[in-house]
Amino acid sequence: MNRSPFLSIGTFILIFTLFNTSFNAFGQSAKYEANWASLDNRPLPGWFEDAKFGIFIHWGPYSVPAWAPKGMYSEWYQYWLNNNDKRVNEHHDQVYGKDYSYYNFGDLFKAEDYKPDDWAKLMEAAGAKYVVLTSKHHDGFSLWPNKEASKAYSRPWNSVETGPKQDLVAALADAVRKTDMKMGFYYSLFEWYNPLWQSDKKRFVDEHLFPQVKDLVTKYKPDILWADGEWEMSDKDWKSEELLAWLYNESPVKDKIMVNDRWGKDTRKKHGGYYTTEYAADFQANKPWEECRGMGFSFGFNKNEDLQDYNSAQTLILMLVNIVSSGGNLLLDIGPDANGKIPPIMQERLLQIGAWMKVNGEAIYGTRKWKNTFQWSAGKTDWQPKKEGSEGGSYILKQTVDPDPGYAVKEAFFTSKGNNLYAILPKLPVGKFLLKGVNAQGNAKVKLLGSNKTIKWRKVAAGLELDLPAFYLNELAEQPAYTVHISNINKN
Repeated sequence: MNRSPFLSIGTFILIFTLFNTSFNAFGQSAKYEANWASLDNRPLPGWFEDAKFGIFIHWGPYSVPAWAPKGMYSEWYQYWLNNNDKRVNEHHDQVYGKDYSYYNFGDLFKAEDYKPDDWAKLMEAAGAKYVVLTSKHHDGFSLWPNKEASKAYSRPWNSVETGPKQDLVAALADAVRKTDMKMGFYYSLFEWYNPLWQSDKKRFVDEHLFPQVKDLVTKYKPDILWADGEWEMSDKDWKSEELLAWLYNESPVKDKIMVNDRWGKDTRKKHGGYYTTEYAADFQANKPWEECRGMGFSFGFNKNEDLQDYNSAQTLILMLVNIVSSGGNLLLDIGPDANGKIPPIMQERLLQIGAWMKVNGEAIYGTRKWKNTFQWSAGKTDWQPKKEGSEGGSYILKQTVDPDPGYAVKEAFFTSKGNNLYAILPKLPVGKFLLKGVNAQGNAKVKLLGSNKTIKWRKVAAGLELDLPAFYLNELAEQPAYTVHISNINKN
């Protein structure tokens, strides 16, 4: 039969419709309106929920003084100085002089030892799957050659025109992209002492924030735009919906970019790509979320923090496990010094986390929250820190290995992947141990990650009873937590 070389109109429409539907299924052709009802329906790129662990980096002119009283953020040095915090002012006057301007720190921020490839290798060795760098903090200094930054302050106020005399953002982005990690940028919406911010906030948004964000995104094409400093105005005043519509519809990363929830004083845990917490002990959400915190208290490097102010590797790993079992990610911060060196204690902690991940990462990466996030031992389960953040990382030790008298511990954390269940144990018990509510198939295999031996088990009314011989303790290297892998579980 002879056929026309041209498609019929009906066939063309059918093919176009199928193609367009398929295109929409991957989120690549959808158009988003500048309102939360539309923006919040955008799917989150799948890699984020699989990643579980990222590295936050706070670095800028505040890394020169690198000082704050314990329990305060060193990256807020300019704010403490200008708001007459007695301790910060006394320190500043003694070390730099009473009339020494914060803006001089831009010249002293040299980054002479900055080796972005080494940074990237270290973060990859830690088991991180993504990196978020402070492209600009509340002091307005940009770590890339941005004209708005210097124009606003009528002085060189970016990393190419002063200090390092190099594009710090580009260098790290290039290094990270040589690995399998994703690259994101923190960006502060407001700036404490930007003259335009102080005189005309509407013009600040239109003439400073919008062009600056578009410059950052267009030049460096991030996987994440991590907003902060949003609490001074509503999302309407920030024009956040309009900015996100540009990100999702027109930017060069419209198909892959994702954002957090810090887009106005009324948006946290309500709108945005994923929710964020900060120094929170526990959190649950019906949406992907992320906890951010420092290894000590400060995000920026704080020379005033001592060894005892840093969380141990055990504490950090147990925090990660607690967060992942609750469906979240951990964004753990490091603060390099002004020369670009990551403090050795931070390097050590990252490598210790990475060593644990090499054995137990199967129970972290790509997992999802199970029907039970964890199980309690006998005792009271209402232990809480005195106030949020006041306990540092000790809250997780109190909830696991060092309880106060009369209080229960989380003796097992659960994650799942397909028909596989993982029970992560802060302590490895000897003898009989019950995993409550676990219903395994008859052909299920139970083993400890890091060991080739299988674990004997039996079904009981309350769950799965394991038999852990004492010699396991001698065969396994001591770990901050141990993972029991159970295959072929029943999901009900």
